[in-house]
Amino acid sequence: MPLDEMQVAIVEAKLTGLMEKRVWPKTLCPSEVARAFTIEELGELGAGQWRDVMGGVREVAWEMRDRGDLEILQKGEVIGASVSADHINGPIRLRKPGNAA
Repeated sequence: MPLDEMQVAIVEAKLTGLMEKRVWPKTLCPSEVARAFTIEELGELGAGQWRDVMGGVREVAWEMRDRGDLEILQKGEVIGASVSADHINGPIRLRKPGNAA
């Protein structure tokens, strides 16, 4: 589900808000972000349930990673900037960058 500019802002705000509540190096799962949306927010995102926004949450997370706004981890290891979302399968975790601690 490609997101428009307004939808990206909604996802970024939710993701950033949840990350700010975590002390580095604590992480969060993208599904925590998706589950945190209200019914109204899901409607604005064109989704009927939280599972419908998982792709959008991951998409925004990669964009934020590319800007240095968060780190994406898999199996406890930070995924480097040279690795694209297309090359990652399976669960990921999100956290504030180490330099933002």
